Amino acid sequence: MSDIHLSALVVAHNEEAKLDDCLVRLAFADEIVVVLDKCDDGSKEIAARHTDRLLEGAWEIEGERRNTGIVFCRGSWILEIDADEWVEDALAAEIREVIDNDSPCDVFDISICNFIGGRPVRHGWMTAMGPTLKPSLFRKGNKTWGGERVHPHLSINGVKGPMLVNPVIHHIARNTSDLLRRLDRNTTWRAGDLRDRGEPGSFANMVRKMFSRFWKCYVARKGYREGGYGVVISLCSALYPVISHLKATLETGEDQAR
Repeated sequence: MSDIHLSALVVAHNEEAKLDDCLVRLAFADEIVVVLDKCDDGSKEIAARHTDRLLEGAWEIEGERRNTGIVFCRGSWILEIDADEWVEDALAAEIREVIDNDSPCDVFDISICNFIGGRPVRHGWMTAMGPTLKPSLFRKGNKTWGGERVHPHLSINGVKGPMLVNPVIHHIARNTSDLLRRLDRNTTWRAGDLRDRGEPGSFANMVRKMFSRFWKCYVARKGYREGGYGVVISLCSALYPVISHLKATLETGEDQAR
């Protein structure tokens, strides 16, 4: 165990189309841990070609499965990567330099370059549709996920280091239809959180947010520079609170499951 300095952690749910491309780029880590959440495709067989550190289970809450994976890791440092993300050579070398030189810091943000199909789309994002920055590299014990279904709250402790120079490549969507499916999925999960807390908010307030969020994405975050994709991303981000509210108030969990 003492020679395991860096664990790469991937949580996967039916990711057979993406998982191999992700895991092959994590060979620089001292161990790869894959959490298989309700997988009934070929994800387990693909993961087993890269590591024997597999953890299978079924979790409803995103934070619970991520925290379980963190505990399962044996490294003193953890790099948390999604199955649709790639760590290219430059970032891998930067990560190894940070931890092998015994950095005094405990948590490092890594920027995210989101791709739609084969095109990098750098502007206009909000967390509701696609984050552009995550504290993905951290010492074990310095990061804990909250109990929400989507975009769970993060508890970070320790010393925050400077953001790493090189980004993670995130294959967020193949096309516009994928982005719309992402909006539908995320708003369903968000509605579940709102119902659980009994705080769906008011429809009027959600509508007001719609206009301010569109302006923030399209203008302040320069979504206009991405052409049509900037419009789609801004519209999806603007509609996110309204649709989440309507799903929380008009539908039950059973309705959404159907």
